[in-house]
This record gives sequence, structure tokens and C-alpha cells, in this order.
Amino acid sequence: MTNRWKSIGLAALLAGLTLSASYAEAAGVLTIGRREDSTTFDPIKTAQNIDNWVFSNVYDVLIRVDKTGTKLEPGLAESWTVSDDGLTYTFKIRDAKFSDGSPLTAEDAAYSLLRIRDDAASLWSDSYKVIDTAVATDARTLTIKLKNQSAPFLSTLALPNASVISKKGMESLGADAYGEKPIASGAFVVEEWRRGDRVILKKNPNFWQADRVKLDGVEWISVPDDNTRMLNVQAGELDTAIFVPFSRVEELKKDPNLNVGIDASTREDHLLINHAHGALGKKEVRQALDMAIDKKAIVDTVTFGQGTVANSYVPKGALYYYADNLQRPYDPEKAKELLAAAGASDLTLNYLIRAGDEVDEQTAVLVQQQLQKAGITANLQKVDPSQEWDMLVAGDYDISVNYWTNDILDPDQKTTFVLGHDSNNNYLTNYKNEAVKDLVAKARLELDPKKREQMYVDLQKMAKDDVNWIDLYYSPYINVSRKNIENFYQNPLGRFFLEDTVKN
Repeated sequence: MTNRWKSIGLAALLAGLTLSASYAEAAGVLTIGRREDSTTFDPIKTAQNIDNWVFSNVYDVLIRVDKTGTKLEPGLAESWTVSDDGLTYTFKIRDAKFSDGSPLTAEDAAYSLLRIRDDAASLWSDSYKVIDTAVATDARTLTIKLKNQSAPFLSTLALPNASVISKKGMESLGADAYGEKPIASGAFVVEEWRRGDRVILKKNPNFWQADRVKLDGVEWISVPDDNTRMLNVQAGELDTAIFVPFSRVEELKKDPNLNVGIDASTREDHLLINHAHGALGKKEVRQALDMAIDKKAIVDTVTFGQGTVANSYVPKGALYYYADNLQRPYDPEKAKELLAAAGASDLTLNYLIRAGDEVDEQTAVLVQQQLQKAGITANLQKVDPSQEWDMLVAGDYDISVNYWTNDILDPDQKTTFVLGHDSNNNYLTNYKNEAVKDLVAKARLELDPKKREQMYVDLQKMAKDDVNWIDLYYSPYINVSRKNIENFYQNPLGRFFLEDTVKN
């Protein structure tokens, strides 16, 4: 824990060094402090919140999730109809433009959907393979025919990664250039991306809801250290910051210059397990790990009462969440027995941690101590946040805490990504269970709500039995902002409604 707590003097110095280059002097430019920098503005090439939360206001989607995070509403598609057989969807595209002034048409929408389905670089192709054809029957009419009926289809159209991009722009610029400085369909345009520092957005005057947007621009500024980021807001060097450490909530609430926002979320923190590494490929070993971790102690110590113990990969309150799913008791002695029976006594693991993330660092120390009681040695490896994702993708870890927030209302998306396909090694874990994968595909096709719910209950049970990962806790989004900032808000799926944010 020696690197976890910074002295106030050092943190203040770092804060000044971090933000000295900011030129967000204009009253209408909102500055937001976050941990990591973006990785891309090509929607199909990322599954990270650090990307999606930024480009949700750079791009628009055909159908949006509303502010409550509970229902769908029109986006670039102002209306739609579904055929009686459930296979043909017809969308009326509203009169809109891209940021370069070119018309946004049904052809752009069709191109975007076929690209997320077919492009080799797409991380989301499985969710869109249900699309048979997507064609523009005229400039403002998009007709999609499905291969079979799909219960989550409309929800998948609200996924930020299915945002509408410019066909002409992508084909002329190429994917790499478009991913650096895209042609926007949303409220803001990428003015500049200073890698490792900030993303600078300006208001898109061609956005179809431009009159709704109050800000002149937004700067997403990378401040990896949690303590430094909070000090920046307290000093007025940032307008807002996300990822407020649980330990700082009560203190920040007492600051008369600040507002602390605690918003309902679909966030679930979990311990990733690399099934491809030795003994971790054995279910009994993973079950032992689950029993060796005291989740209640983590919730009490790390979240300061803001979190609740998780028992499923489906977040509490989400569609088809199974409240009675198994919670293995904390039992280090039983864990020892399971490890011995599996021939995995004296297990040593490499635990990858994001440096500067107060919650992750504290969790790691607790988990390390708990695992030790079961005879498991966890070697903590702190890495820069910019390195961590690539190491996880490469499988260069044994265990690591990560989190997921739902991107669509339907459970299919997370279930597919985590349990049901191979293109991302089942969210970095290398988990494989063909029966689970088959049920994931069937649940996507089932239209009877009761039958479909039972399928997701079964999937939650199977995932828990296999220990695809270890569910830790659910928690809200916690943000902090200066008193002069209004309507800085996330819905439960994580989207910031910056088109409604005001800086007084």
C-alpha cells in the first residue's frame, strides 16, 4: 500500500504539471478528468468505456437508450416498423447531416451496420450476424432483413459501437485516419486528440439537435492518479471528474464548491481469470479461488458501503438478473482442500493491476491477503493504465480485476461477449464451454419472455458453476463536479448526456 496514498504536496504538484497545458478558458468548454486516454474513434474496434463514453457524444445511433436507462427512443431513426413475421425492419432516417455538412443517409446507416457485421477488425460481429441484408431503399429509408427473429435486435442498434459513420468519409480517409479524427454524426466533433493527454471536442453545428447543445466544447483530460484528479477538481483546474474513489465521497460532499453525483449503474466488478494458464484451466481450481475471496470484506473495506456483493455477471436490476444465483461461502480451508485435490497446492499467480487506481490497488492487497490464507501466492504487478488493456488482450496475466457496464438494455450483448463467442477469447478469459455457447445463441432467438428468462437463469448458473470469472460487487457511478456545472449525468448504461450539460 506504500504507493497508494500520495502526499498532498506531491499530488498538488502533479495536478499543476498535469493541467498546465489546458487552454479550456472559454466559459462554455467543459473539462472532464478521467483515468485513461482514448484508444480509437473507430466504433467497431473497441469494447472499452473510455472510448464509448466519449464517442457517444461524437456519434449518434439509430435508436438511443433514454436517460433512465430503461427504454429505447428514436435517434437518427425517427420511426420504425416491424413486419408481422418479425424479419423485416424498416427505419425512417431523419433529415440530418454529418459534421462536414454532407447529408446523413440510409446508405450510411446500412454501411455502418454491415461494417460492424463483416469487418475483420470488428469486436462486435457476432451480435450483428443476424442481419441478412441492410439496404437503403431511398435516401431516408433503411430496410433490414434478418436471417431469423431476434429478441435483442432493436437493443443492439443502440450500442455505441453501432454508431452511424460516414460511408464516403470512411472509404476516402481509411479506417486509421477516421479512427483518429472522425466525421461526426453526434453533438460534438473531435477538434484534436493529444494522445496520452486529452481529447478536445467542439460543438457540432450540423448536429440535428444542435439547438439542444449548450456547451461550446468538451475536453476529456487523462489524469491517471485518482488522488490527483480529485485535487484538480477541488482546485478548480477541472470542472468535473469521473471515477471518484469510494474513500473520498464523504469528504468531497462536504466541500461547498462541489457536487457529488451518485448515479444508478449497471457496473459489475469482477476478477478476470486466464483459463489458458496452467492450473487455472481446471474448474475446481477456479472454484477454490472463488471460495478463497471474501467479497463482503472487499465491499465493506473498498467501497465504504457504496457497493453490494455481486452474485452474477448480469448486474442487479438488469433484465433477467437471477437474484438467487449461487454465492459460494468464504472458506479458505475448503479452498485449500479443493486445490490439493486438483493437484494445485502452492499455486502462484500473476495479478495485474492498474497503477494509480486507488480502488484496484486496495482490492489487490485485500485479495492477495485472502488468497494467502488458502495457500495461494499472488504476485502484484502494477502497470500503467495505458499498458494494462494490451496486456489483458495478449493474455499476459493470471488474474486481474476489471469491470463491465452494460451497453444495451438486453442481456444478450454482455452474455455473448463474456460467455458465447471466440473473437475476444470470451472477454480476455479464454473461457470455453460449448454447451454455454450454444445456449447463448439459442437465447438470442427465443421470443417467449418466460422461456428466454429461464435460459438466462440457466446461463447465470452455468457461468457460476464454471467460474468464468469471479463476481465481486455492483456499485453506482460516482462523479464530482464544480457547483457551476449543471446536468452532468450518466444513465445506468454509462452514457453522458453532454448535450444537456451547462457550464455557468
